[in-house]
Amino acid sequence: MRRICIIPARGGSKRIPRKNIRDFFGKPVIAYAIETALESGLFDKVFVSTDDEEIALISMRFGAAVDFLRSETTSTDTASTLSVLQEVIAEFEQQGQRFEEVLCMY
Repeated sequence: MRRICIIPARGGSKRIPRKNIRDFFGKPVIAYAIETALESGLFDKVFVSTDDEEIALISMRFGAAVDFLRSETTSTDTASTLSVLQEVIAEFEQQGQRFEEVLCMY
Protein backbone atom coordinates (compact mmCIF):
# COMPACT_ATOMS: atom_id res chain seq x y z
CA MET A 1 0.00 0.00 0.00
CA ARG A 2 1.51 3.34 -1.06
CA ARG A 3 1.14 6.32 1.24
CA ILE A 4 1.81 10.02 0.69
CA CYS A 5 2.07 12.84 3.18
CA ILE A 6 1.15 16.20 1.63
CA ILE A 7 2.30 19.34 3.42
CA PRO A 8 0.55 22.47 2.10
CA ALA A 9 2.82 25.53 2.19
CA ARG A 10 1.57 28.52 0.25
CA GLY A 11 3.95 31.44 -0.15
CA GLY A 12 1.35 34.19 0.16
CA SER A 13 0.35 34.02 3.81
CA LYS A 14 -1.36 37.22 4.91
CA ARG A 15 -1.27 36.90 8.69
CA ILE A 16 2.39 35.92 9.05
CA PRO A 17 4.26 36.60 5.79
CA ARG A 18 6.76 33.88 4.82
CA LYS A 19 5.78 31.87 7.92
CA ASN A 20 6.75 28.51 6.43
CA ILE A 21 10.39 29.49 6.05
CA ARG A 22 10.76 31.70 9.11
CA ASP A 23 13.38 30.54 11.57
CA PHE A 24 12.00 28.82 14.66
CA PHE A 25 14.61 27.57 17.11
CA GLY A 26 17.25 27.22 14.41
CA LYS A 27 15.18 25.73 11.57
CA PRO A 28 12.52 26.92 9.17
CA VAL A 29 9.02 26.20 10.50
CA ILE A 30 8.28 23.81 7.61
CA ALA A 31 11.29 21.67 8.52
CA TYR A 32 9.52 20.37 11.62
CA ALA A 33 6.61 18.91 9.63
CA ILE A 34 8.93 17.45 6.99
CA GLU A 35 11.24 15.83 9.55
CA THR A 36 8.31 14.43 11.54
CA ALA A 37 6.78 12.86 8.43
CA LEU A 38 10.11 11.41 7.27
CA GLU A 39 11.09 10.10 10.70
CA SER A 40 7.73 8.36 11.13
CA GLY A 41 8.65 5.89 8.37
CA LEU A 42 4.99 5.72 7.38
CA PHE A 43 5.17 7.35 3.95
CA ASP A 44 6.48 6.40 0.55
CA LYS A 45 6.59 10.09 -0.33
CA VAL A 46 6.62 13.29 1.70
CA PHE A 47 5.51 16.05 -0.66
CA VAL A 48 5.34 19.80 -0.09
CA SER A 49 2.65 21.52 -2.14
CA THR A 50 3.77 25.09 -2.70
CA ASP A 51 3.62 27.90 -5.21
CA ASP A 52 6.89 29.42 -3.98
CA GLU A 53 10.35 28.57 -5.32
CA GLU A 54 12.13 29.44 -2.05
CA ILE A 55 9.78 27.26 0.00
CA ALA A 56 10.36 24.48 -2.53
CA LEU A 57 14.15 24.72 -2.25
CA ILE A 58 14.11 24.76 1.54
CA SER A 59 11.66 21.85 1.63
CA MET A 60 13.88 19.77 -0.63
CA ARG A 61 16.90 20.62 1.51
CA PHE A 62 15.10 19.00 4.45
CA GLY A 63 14.21 15.89 2.44
CA ALA A 64 10.74 16.56 1.03
CA ALA A 65 9.80 16.06 -2.59
CA VAL A 66 8.58 19.03 -4.63
CA ASP A 67 7.99 17.45 -8.03
CA PHE A 68 5.90 20.39 -9.28
CA LEU A 69 4.57 23.74 -8.06
CA ARG A 70 0.95 24.52 -7.31
CA SER A 71 -1.27 26.02 -9.94
CA GLU A 72 -2.55 29.59 -9.68
CA THR A 73 -6.00 28.20 -8.88
CA THR A 74 -4.82 26.49 -5.69
CA SER A 75 -2.51 29.34 -4.67
CA THR A 76 -5.20 31.87 -3.79
CA ASP A 77 -6.51 32.96 -0.40
CA THR A 78 -9.78 31.20 -1.14
CA ALA A 79 -8.38 27.85 -2.30
CA SER A 80 -9.38 25.00 -0.01
CA THR A 81 -7.08 22.39 1.42
CA LEU A 82 -9.21 19.79 -0.34
CA SER A 83 -8.58 21.42 -3.73
CA VAL A 84 -4.83 21.40 -3.03
CA LEU A 85 -4.88 17.70 -2.12
CA GLN A 86 -7.00 16.83 -5.16
CA GLU A 87 -4.60 18.71 -7.44
CA VAL A 88 -1.57 16.87 -6.04
CA ILE A 89 -3.20 13.44 -6.32
CA ALA A 90 -4.41 14.16 -9.87
CA GLU A 91 -0.96 15.32 -10.97
CA PHE A 92 0.70 12.19 -9.58
CA GLU A 93 -1.93 9.98 -11.21
CA GLN A 94 -1.15 11.66 -14.55
CA GLN A 95 2.49 10.73 -13.95
CA GLY A 96 1.48 7.12 -13.28
CA GLN A 97 1.95 7.30 -9.50
CA ARG A 98 -0.95 6.14 -7.34
CA PHE A 99 -1.34 6.37 -3.59
CA GLU A 100 -3.89 4.39 -1.60
CA GLU A 101 -3.56 6.55 1.52
CA VAL A 102 -3.15 10.31 1.77
CA LEU A 103 -2.34 12.33 4.88
CA CYS A 104 -2.34 16.10 5.03
CA MET A 105 0.07 17.54 7.59
CA TYR A 106 0.30 21.22 8.52
